[in-house]
Amino acid sequence: MSVPNKEFSVAIVGGGLVGALNAVYFAARGWNVTVFELREDIRTLKQAGGRSINLALSKRGISALEGADAGAGLFETLIPMTGRMIHIGEKQSSQNYGYFGEHDLKAINSVDRKLVNEHLLNKLQKMPNVTIKFLHELVSIDYEKTVLNFKMSDGTECKFQADLIIGADGSYSRVRRELMRVTRMNFSQEYIEHGYVELNMPPNEKGEYQMDPGHLHIWPRQTFMMIGLPNTDKSFTMTLFMPWKNFEAIKTPQDLLAFFEDQFADSLPLIGRELLVKDYFKNPKGSLVSIKCKPYHYKSSCLIIGDAAHAMVPFYGQGMNCGFEDCLVLDEILTKHIGKPGTASSTKPSAEAMGKALEEYSATRNADAEAMSDLAMYNYVEMRSSVTKLSYKLKKSFEGLLHRVFPKSVIPLYTMVSFSRIPYSKALSISKKRGLWYDFFGRVAMYGTVATALGVGAVIGLRNGGLKYVHGFMCRK
Repeated sequence: MSVPNKEFSVAIVGGGLVGALNAVYFAARGWNVTVFELREDIRTLKQAGGRSINLALSKRGISALEGADAGAGLFETLIPMTGRMIHIGEKQSSQNYGYFGEHDLKAINSVDRKLVNEHLLNKLQKMPNVTIKFLHELVSIDYEKTVLNFKMSDGTECKFQADLIIGADGSYSRVRRELMRVTRMNFSQEYIEHGYVELNMPPNEKGEYQMDPGHLHIWPRQTFMMIGLPNTDKSFTMTLFMPWKNFEAIKTPQDLLAFFEDQFADSLPLIGRELLVKDYFKNPKGSLVSIKCKPYHYKSSCLIIGDAAHAMVPFYGQGMNCGFEDCLVLDEILTKHIGKPGTASSTKPSAEAMGKALEEYSATRNADAEAMSDLAMYNYVEMRSSVTKLSYKLKKSFEGLLHRVFPKSVIPLYTMVSFSRIPYSKALSISKKRGLWYDFFGRVAMYGTVATALGVGAVIGLRNGGLKYVHGFMCRK
């Protein structure tokens, strides 16, 4: 059994985005960190087909990277997207994330998933108190002894002991599975009826973008949609989301091309028929799952974060941002209970202090993560359907006007989620209360309009010889 030295030790299961960033935070505290990853080193692989190569990085994720001093060299690769570009037929319309021109311009950032992961792994590789072990499959955990049992790629098994175990091993987390054995964990898992497949829009013949890279492109089609995000190589990653029955109905290249000619005709010349057919039938069709659970911790010895604690559907672009913010929130709570990095109490924390920190994190973060999961579900309806409706546009304009007049007291929901660190649960609560007021004022406006119309009608009627009642309505005599 591998035994770390006498300093505080952490085993992080999962070397993806959240696990790697969490390791940076822990290493900065002087802890001995060992990261165990099931897969081989992503830095040695070419981009795997069908796996999202870009994500939307916004305020929460940026803040977490800055908090770990892990942004330099990565932020320079970001592609700002200042709004949505809606594709309806041959027409395109832009919906900015900001409301009133350049002075209120806001952007989310398209970023390469593999590049982010490689960047964080490279940073860890330079930290003397971090070890990364690839091709290690977690088998079981003894939480009382804080011992992890792994099976390696050659079939041999090994044990590892650490003071703290972190599960950052994704939606189908084995750390969470083991945690359920020793806690009264509430757990729910929901697959939505839609799946997805990823496609590619290459650069044009001149090596330039074929669409405006300053927008997240959306083809809303009520019950399904396609989106496009720009990449640094001037291509776009296109993702088609639709019900499984739609995927099942496409059996041949002819079926696929007919479907695109009917629904996404403007994208066909840009993607190319041959590449569309190749990518669609080669790339896997992915499921979309939402997972909620609580608690996230066990005593002072274990915590799950990221998708292991709260997997969400991707329609708000907050999966990575929420997971990165997990690391930042955890660091803030650890500082509260055990001290700032570099202090004696932080370098070798007591079990009592660590237990209180994990308990507080589990309680406070759960409310926010579940709120974000619910918002992500709702936003799919908005993206595939609502953005095309006049009522949606009027509501957004009204909200934008109020935000301009009362910038601190009326903040749009999307702004609170993507461009601030207001807790997700608070943002959702504010939005719900505001929605009631919007409905109230909407009804007042509607009834006021009707009353005004009736009043005008009455005046006109009186001027033309008076009115009489017929079945409860005023009519001219």
